[in-house]
Amino acid sequence: MLGPLGIDEVLKQRKQKNTNLTEKDLEDIKKEEALNNFIIQSDKYRQITDKKGNTVIQKREKAGQGPDKIKVNSLDGTNKEISKQIKDKLEKETKKNKKQNRGTQLVTEKLKRTYRDRGGVLRYPFEALTERTDYLQIDINQYESARQRSGNENNLIGRVGTRRLSTRGRNPFGLTTKSLVNKGTILLQIPSQVQDGNSVSYGDSKMNTIVGAALQGTTDVTTAIADGLTQPGGGGIFDRIEEAGDGALGAMGKALEASNVDVNTARQLFNAKIATGVVGAFGGNVSVNQLLARQSGQIFNPNMELLFNGPTLRNFRFSFKMTPRSPEEAEQCKLIIRTFKMNMAPKVTNGRGEQSLFLNTPNVFELRYKSGAANHPFLHRFKQCFLTDISVNYTGEGVYATYENREPVSMIMDLTFKELEPIYDQDYFDDIGRDADSTVGF
Repeated sequence: MLGPLGIDEVLKQRKQKNTNLTEKDLEDIKKEEALNNFIIQSDKYRQITDKKGNTVIQKREKAGQGPDKIKVNSLDGTNKEISKQIKDKLEKETKKNKKQNRGTQLVTEKLKRTYRDRGGVLRYPFEALTERTDYLQIDINQYESARQRSGNENNLIGRVGTRRLSTRGRNPFGLTTKSLVNKGTILLQIPSQVQDGNSVSYGDSKMNTIVGAALQGTTDVTTAIADGLTQPGGGGIFDRIEEAGDGALGAMGKALEASNVDVNTARQLFNAKIATGVVGAFGGNVSVNQLLARQSGQIFNPNMELLFNGPTLRNFRFSFKMTPRSPEEAEQCKLIIRTFKMNMAPKVTNGRGEQSLFLNTPNVFELRYKSGAANHPFLHRFKQCFLTDISVNYTGEGVYATYENREPVSMIMDLTFKELEPIYDQDYFDDIGRDADSTVGF
């Protein structure tokens, strides 16, 4: 940027240092410096808000004056070009904000925060983490619905695998002395218990031969009736109905034959079912299998089989013992606890002290095991998580003890995270189907 010197003085010094600069080069430098200066001033101008929270740009737009009407001191000949670039930039940001708000809240219930986003890095231990240390990195980000994150805005169902974290995470820098809001990074030591576990839900299923034949026969019957009524060249309506009836009888017979159940056996079993139903009307609790066992010592073959029910969501529970050794480290511990509590809280959509019809989803947490600046080459990976539970014991040694500034000498923080999405087979492969991950996987 220009700094305290004027543009003419800066150009003069540059020309003295580099005698090869042409007049065209000098003109390009002028435009570049003017553009940078204009962007910074217009960004500051755009962020000024009134008591109602409206920015200056919003007030000018309501008055029919677009962003291109902004007047900022710049070099002659560049106002028109620069203002058009700024206008395009603002329009792009407006479309992006509208896209992010779609589907998560009503137009009249947009989130009206009474606080500012704060980023930065909090860490414990305060000095022990280095570029050669293994640690747990937890990034805080605002929640996006599944269809927003997958770019599938016209469908309520998001695409599979959209909650998987990128292989390259945030590169944190800059310690902060404030709690983090909506964004930021927390660095913690590797917990004492590092473990993971995957599970899938299965359930046993029973289906005797008669039920199986009936289900298959019903499917075939409906198919045969539909074919009989809709087949081309089938004659009049009565011919079609007759053809459909013949097809239904044939389909049921084929289903019974395929199940090795003759008509007489099916009739006997049907009578047994009726008999047990009649007895049940008088308070008897007799099943068909019990009746058959008493009559012939046989029961229906249940054809038991274990069937897949669905995936499950993983839970992770961590326990961190924090014993601050300095006032600065105690402050970091306090801010870490406050940050976790603050970002797991649901968000009201209206301002402070107003009625809120809706609640917005709390922030999500992205966990990564790290080794220095890179991802850990062995330990398991995570998907996006919600913080479902936090518990802090401020008497970690079993007795209440504090330093001079009343910071507890020992604390135990328990965190429970739950992933937003199950683990699928494609999570172990990259976008072109290669198993390129060197870790143990999810």
